[in-house]
Amino acid sequence: MQTHMTDALKRLSDEGVAIWLDDLSRKRITSGNLAELLDQQHVVGVTTNPSIFQKAISGGDGYEQQLTELAARGVTVDEAIRMITTADVRDAADILRPVFDATEGQDGRVSIEVDPRLAHETAATVAEAKQLAWLVDRPNTLIKIPATRAGLPAITEVIGLGISVNVTLIFSLERYREVMDAYLAGLEKARARGLDLSAIHSVASFFVSRVDAEIDKRLDALGTDEAKAARGKAALANARLAYEAYEEVFGSERWAELDRARANKQRPLWASTGVKDPAYKDTLYVDELVAPGTVNTMPEATLEATADHGQITGDTVRGTYAQSRAELAAVAALGISYDEVVGLLEDEGVEKFASSWNDLLTSTEAQLKRLAPSKG
Repeated sequence: MQTHMTDALKRLSDEGVAIWLDDLSRKRITSGNLAELLDQQHVVGVTTNPSIFQKAISGGDGYEQQLTELAARGVTVDEAIRMITTADVRDAADILRPVFDATEGQDGRVSIEVDPRLAHETAATVAEAKQLAWLVDRPNTLIKIPATRAGLPAITEVIGLGISVNVTLIFSLERYREVMDAYLAGLEKARARGLDLSAIHSVASFFVSRVDAEIDKRLDALGTDEAKAARGKAALANARLAYEAYEEVFGSERWAELDRARANKQRPLWASTGVKDPAYKDTLYVDELVAPGTVNTMPEATLEATADHGQITGDTVRGTYAQSRAELAAVAALGISYDEVVGLLEDEGVEKFASSWNDLLTSTEAQLKRLAPSKG
């Protein structure tokens, strides 16, 4: 079993897909589990989001001492959460540092997200990104900024300051092109400031499974044979066409000029790769999104499933663009609006992360009160 597990993940890695884990907790850090995944499962990066931290910290395992100390200091709940989350990211970054050094900054990275309540505020997002980079204080951090309308100029500004960024919550091809444009504009700003472009890295997190979940729901409501035949195809088609856009932008003359200045490509990162429909193979969004120069960030269950029975058969993206366009056209022909779906998913994504953050605030505040020293 272990040999096959290693082989499946090794094949994926050998195809040019960086395997990142979409999860982090203090227990994972202190137990040695994270180090073990790097050593045995070809994991070379970690992503976090507000929902992941809400689950980890609310679970409480490993956070009691720090919470007790924070309660004794009487810090605000916002400060407590920032101290806890940045501590976890800093420790994970230290574990991943050898990978970062070995890959010259490409991998070995840990992502931490700006406060999701700031998703529609450009200046506040930039300020928060700078603060997070300063707090974590590790070169192998990526600051996550959502690809909202307000997030785009923030991405340009933060990249222009030399801070590496993971752009998150990308659902549409149009928005993805805007994200790449924001990245290139940021690199141009950094170059004008005399910064070393080779030290600036970025990934663009293109969400996958949620697209199928929303479109399949609409197809099921139609209930026709044509609708049934279109199920489970839109998310892969969307992601594959995103890779086509990536090839186009990073094959342009504008990019060539930055490339000569030793800039790094912004890699596409496949996010939300755990299947939501049990009728689909649990490794669908891994097996079918193999292309060089990409990242796939997986929840642990998807990582284990890929290790156990993933079918890595080489590049499954390039050469599929005409078919992908046809599959999205088939959905549109049934009256399902692509623009409406991706717009809804972006709004929902921001709301879900903000909701998780608010849940985290509530549960952490309760723990701070419980652990506060009695007055008297």
